[in-house]
Amino acid sequence: MAVFLLQRPIVRPLLLLLSGVLLAGCGRALPDIPGFAAPAWRADRYACGGHRAALLPPLLAARPRLYEARANDVTAVLGPPDEEELLAQTEKVYHYYLTPGAQCGPRRPHTSGPRLSIHFGPLGTVTEVQADPLP
Repeated sequence: MAVFLLQRPIVRPLLLLLSGVLLAGCGRALPDIPGFAAPAWRADRYACGGHRAALLPPLLAARPRLYEARANDVTAVLGPPDEEELLAQTEKVYHYYLTPGAQCGPRRPHTSGPRLSIHFGPLGTVTEVQADPLP
């Protein structure tokens, strides 16, 4: 009986539509963060301008608001990550440098300077937000 229902012309498109709606509902949009200057953060790529450390406190104060946000929403607010780390089972971590360092030189080498790290789970939503201590 179930195989017969799946062969009907209207059932398959409805199942695809329902699947798309359910997947789109995973996570939630990133809300506005009071006191956070997102354009200034995005403009300070690799923290070479030295502005990100001053912009960090309002972002950390709003840390609970970041949980369950989607990767695309984080990128829309913070810009593309300075570094991206891919982990097992489709998990990933976005790293944003907080202070100028060797990453500002030619070829943008990896450094161990202070970073904001945003972890995404297998569903592509934020599961953890960490910031290294600033000097």
